[in-house]
Amino acid sequence: MKTSLPRLAAATLCFASVPAIAQTTTGEAPSVESPLPIRPMPAPSTYPRAPATPIATTYPAAAAGEGANTAGYNLSRWAEDWRALRDPKKRDDPLDRLKFLPLDKDGDVYLTLSGELRLRINNTSSPNLRDGPDQRQDITRIVAGADLHLGPHLRAYGEIVHGGLAGTNLGVPSGNFRNDLAVQQAFVEADALIGGTALGVRYGRQEFTDGPNLLVSQRDNNTIRYTLNGVRAWVRGARLRVDIFDLKPTAYGNDGFSDDRTDDARRFSGATFGIVLPKSFLGGSNLYLDPFVWRRRNRVGTWGGRIGPTTRYYVGARLWGDAGRLSVDWSASHQSGHFIDQSIDAWLFTAANTVRLGKSRNAPRVGFHADYASGGGAYGGRKLRNAYAPFGNNVYYSYQLFLTPSNLIAVAPGVTFTPLEQVRFNIEYQFTWRDDVRDAVYRANGQPFAGTQNVPGTKVAEVARAQMVWTITPRLSVTGRYEHLAAGPVLSRAGFHSSDFLSGWISFRF
Repeated sequence: MKTSLPRLAAATLCFASVPAIAQTTTGEAPSVESPLPIRPMPAPSTYPRAPATPIATTYPAAAAGEGANTAGYNLSRWAEDWRALRDPKKRDDPLDRLKFLPLDKDGDVYLTLSGELRLRINNTSSPNLRDGPDQRQDITRIVAGADLHLGPHLRAYGEIVHGGLAGTNLGVPSGNFRNDLAVQQAFVEADALIGGTALGVRYGRQEFTDGPNLLVSQRDNNTIRYTLNGVRAWVRGARLRVDIFDLKPTAYGNDGFSDDRTDDARRFSGATFGIVLPKSFLGGSNLYLDPFVWRRRNRVGTWGGRIGPTTRYYVGARLWGDAGRLSVDWSASHQSGHFIDQSIDAWLFTAANTVRLGKSRNAPRVGFHADYASGGGAYGGRKLRNAYAPFGNNVYYSYQLFLTPSNLIAVAPGVTFTPLEQVRFNIEYQFTWRDDVRDAVYRANGQPFAGTQNVPGTKVAEVARAQMVWTITPRLSVTGRYEHLAAGPVLSRAGFHSSDFLSGWISFRF
């Protein structure tokens, strides 16, 4: 069905008044794709933190696998805690009133409303790295969310979204980019605090980002974010935690609620652990170690032109945090299992490092990331050695979506600086090779660039990128981004070309 703007507005208002929809269906944080506005936070609430709030656990909130909060905002809006705004003196404007709407006289039952409007334009030359007219995407995202707290141990969260897409040379847009109206998230959650240990369970449609950003991400680059359906449960103490989950991805159609479904062909399950390392480590630090054991099953896996069942196991760990002026985000994982008649034996290593050059939080940072994703076996062999991300950050290597962590080696030095209090620049230059010369170069959707497996060489591309974020007001930001992908010998020999990407977007959140 088609959804007119009046019907969309009516649905949004209806959603705000009926906040809960139960449905049975970081890496760097926040993501550079959608920078969060910088906003002074009110003083912490004097009321007890409700266990039903995901970030309110005995385990450090920033490391609990729910994403990082920046001045109160989170990419996953349900991971925000606005109870301080129950005090009228701490509200700065009328929209603050929407963050805490008490539904009983004591304020134990309350509603938090959230929303986003993002307007964006992308222009990509040489789409698919082939000669041809530029692709232009005019993208609109409208999100309305409601978080209903029913006392200290129960909550329900719902989020609907409209994704608009127009432009030229668009091809066939997926439901993640053009969608009249979709339920982006809808879950119920219950938890309790027992002897200083938080226990909880969440059921329904939800985002999942508990792991290295290159392996799991909500993919904020999309108009409709990546979500999954199922159950997630946790036990979190002061220094240790474990989260277990069993989830299936959402397959979005283009027209509205009726054509969105759970993708039963794919299933993602496992456990992620967390350990708070001693602050004395490395002479004073805030570091976390997150081991993980996952399984991903796919009845229609594709490698080397063959389609068949795949079961892939991930065993690895992530070390991340700050040690003085040094920030690190390292991960290592081994992938095993089988694809049709091939066994899987793959490795993925990532290492992102930055150093702040001064004491101020706005001091320049310099650093680099170096990543290795094994390849080989897709076009013959007893073992499949291609690393694969379950649903990682697709824009990490290329906003044109031309590179992905499979048969890939990348090294990228970069610098971040803040010339003005509200303006941040990031510049990076990436060198990219392939691991196995007998294997293809792969794009973000996992498909190979045809013929690259048949040409010699290791050099794939160089990518130069620059981004500027201007925080105009606490809720309003403007971002501009430019990338140039210079095709290396491997791509050029297979008939592919260089590409430029230019994008600008404005984002308003409350």
